[in-house]
Order: sequence, then structure tokens, then C-alpha cells
Amino acid sequence: MLFETIIGLEIHVELKTKSKIFCSCSTEFGANPNQNTCPICTGLPGTLPVLNEQVVRLATRAGVALNCEINRMNKFDRKNYFYPDLPKAYQISQFDLPICENGYVDILVDGNKKRIGITRIHMEEDAGKLVHLEDQPVSLVDYNRTGVPLIEIVTEPDIRSPKEAVEFLKTLKSILEYVEVSDCRMEQGSLRCDANISVRKLGEKQLNTKVEIKNMNSFKEILKALQKEEKRQQELYQFGEEYKIRQETRKWDSAKGKTIPMRSKEDANDYRYFPEPDLPPVLIQKEELEKTKEQLPELPAQKRERFLKEYGLNKTDTEILIGNKALANYFEEVVALGISPKEASNWILVELLRVLKDQEEENIPIKSEYLASLIKIVKEGKISRTVGKEVFEELISTDKSPEEIIKEKGLTQISDSGELEKMVSEILTQNPQAIQDYKDGKKQAIGFLVGQVMKVSKGKANPQSTKDIIEKKLNS
Repeated sequence: MLFETIIGLEIHVELKTKSKIFCSCSTEFGANPNQNTCPICTGLPGTLPVLNEQVVRLATRAGVALNCEINRMNKFDRKNYFYPDLPKAYQISQFDLPICENGYVDILVDGNKKRIGITRIHMEEDAGKLVHLEDQPVSLVDYNRTGVPLIEIVTEPDIRSPKEAVEFLKTLKSILEYVEVSDCRMEQGSLRCDANISVRKLGEKQLNTKVEIKNMNSFKEILKALQKEEKRQQELYQFGEEYKIRQETRKWDSAKGKTIPMRSKEDANDYRYFPEPDLPPVLIQKEELEKTKEQLPELPAQKRERFLKEYGLNKTDTEILIGNKALANYFEEVVALGISPKEASNWILVELLRVLKDQEEENIPIKSEYLASLIKIVKEGKISRTVGKEVFEELISTDKSPEEIIKEKGLTQISDSGELEKMVSEILTQNPQAIQDYKDGKKQAIGFLVGQVMKVSKGKANPQSTKDIIEKKLNS
């Protein structure tokens, strides 16, 4: 039996503001519990919200970047539900008149372009954070995150596989980083995702019962969670137990490798939405909207086309470079310093990304001018590529230039023919079998001999000069 998977996403994105959406408390991440709070964001009686204008600007910019229609008049609503991390017992959000509607994002899946529709983007305030203590009958509440400005991006059910869902999220994250709407640090919760997933027999048109998986903030875990839930639902349909699929909210348990029920899914009616009485409608001036459109920076799709055309890179290298704004900018800085695009991408994609695996790519540890200088030194033959990697490792942990490191460690490449000939003679004396192998027609023996010289010289011998001297001696 063949099935089709239907996925729609709800993505919560923390906006890049210094203060909260309705008060002046800091949005700083990592502060002591309940440090960044005040009577407004903790919902004390008698307080009134005041809208942060920067939130509207950033939400508008996100909508423009995601090809949305901007509702120049939109409004806030109260979404009522009781939960310990929601101090007012309601959330100020947007319901029937959000700031953005009817957008789309184009993604690449196996080299083919696919358009994913965006139903809406609305502004709202974040809730607090519950800390559940192990083996304790109580939970702790940290209200620092309460009132941090969010946009919620809701897609159409256009996604047809877990792989497509992750590709959409990667593309979305990249766009939001490029337009500087959010830092999108998933490990800090700046971008997190709820996924609605259902399955149906291939060829059917109706949408079956959907399940929501809550609060995922890792591409790897999102992929695993959707794949497991997809498999669970398919198996229930195959065994005629589709009635067991209930409209509910589930959470992903990475340790157990499965989704676990949390609660039955609420309908919009359960939230008892009504217009927020303490905030007037939001009015966006036409001039302000046009200014936002004009000031929109180059987006990833545009950068992709330019990199392919201007730098002659292959598609795989281009995708990796443009996937992160900081990395793409770093690449262009290195190229602007006189390095060929191919050389720059090789060092960045092989050496730099190896270092950045466990680091934030916004915090690139080597200055672009230092990497450019190192590449030039290797290309000019002053040091070998092997020694260049050693210098690269030093650059990560020091503020010294490549020239200073090479001088201090005495790493300059040996190109003096007299010194090289002396080393070659010693290696030939020590390896008569390799000489015989070469004379017997095993040309690879010369690579072995070059390697021995490089070993003795600790990587400082000029490889090409060394090879030329060995060939000359063996053929004389």
C-alpha cells in the first residue's frame, strides 16, 4: 500500500530586538532566572502593554522577504489559555487580521524547485519557560522569555516528506538571517518548529486526521521525529487501525526514538479569541512599506545565482556557502583580497567548516585577511600545503598573522637545491628497495621517496623540487 504524507509547519521565530514586545525589559539570552522581568511582562494587575515599533518593522521585513501580502492595517487579539508559564493566562497574539498573508518560499529538492505556500505570519509574545526538576513534585518557572517578540510563520500543507520539511526550514532560516530579522539560533530557541503531519493513501484527495508535534529546534531531530510519526501513522492505516490516529499534540522523545502523546489538540474556538482591548490597530504607512521593500538586501536565491555566474563555483559548494550569511560574506571578503574563488572555497569548505562544526558560524575564528595571506603564501611555494594546515590550526587560537607564525616556528619551505640534494641522497641511501622498484617500472616508488624526504624535513621540503631532484638522480 502506497501512502502520501502531508505536512504543514508552524515556525516560531524570536525577533532581533533589544527589548520585549510590550515593555522595555531586555531580551538577552542566558540571564539569571527572572532577571529580565517587570510588572508588564509578568502580567501584574493595572499594567498596560506598549507596542515596540521595531517588532512591526521586523515582521514587515520578514513578510516582504517571504513574498507575502502585507496587511497595512492589522490588529492584536487575546488568545486565552491557562498554563503556568503564561502569567496573564492569555497571550497577546494576532488572529483574524495578521500582519502578513499569502506568501511562499521556493526550495530545492533533489535539484528541483518546489514552491511552499505561507498562509500567514503573525506577531505575538513568547511565553516563559518551565524547568521540570527530576524526581521532584514541583516545577520552576523562568519568566525571562515572557514577552520576547515572536513571529509565527504558518505554511500551507504543501510539504510531502520529512526531507522537504527540513529543506524548507533550512531555506527559511537562511532568508531570515540574510534580512537580519532573527539570529535564528535554534539551540537557544530563537527558531523552533511545530509540525502538523498526516498520511493518506496515494491518489486520495481528502486530508486525514493530523497530529501536531511540538517544540522541535534541531534539523536532525525534526527529520527523525517526522520520519517516526510518518511510519507510525502508515502502520496504523495498513493494519486498519486508523481510528487510533487522534487529533492530538505529541512530543518527540529523542532518547526513546518515538513521538509521545501530550494532550488532545485544541480548536481555535477553545482559545476564545477576542480583540486586545489595550492595543489599537497597527497601521503601516505606505511609504514605510515601500522603504522596507527598497532596502531589502540580497536574498539567498539571488546570491546563489550570482555565485554560480560570477565565481564559477559548482552547485554543491555554492549551496554550502550561501546557506549561512556570515560564511558567504567571509568567502567574498577572502576573494576580494586577491584569492581565486576556487582556492577560497576549498580552504573554507574543507578546513574552516571542519573547525566550525561545533561553533556558531557567525563567530568565524580567523580573520579573512589572515586566511587570504595564508593561501597566497602556500600558492607562492613559501610553505607546503601540509605546513599551511599547521599554520591554519595556529590561526584559530592566536591573533598572530601567518607570517609571524611561520617565522616563529621556522616553517619556511626548503627550496635550496643544495640542502634538498643532501636530504635526497640520504633517503636514497636508506631505501635501496625503492630505487630497485623504480628501475623495475614501479613509478609509484617515487611518491614514497618524496614522502620520506617530507617526513625528514618535517613537511618543509618543496615537494616539486624534491621530486625533480629524485627523478634526476634515479635517471642518471
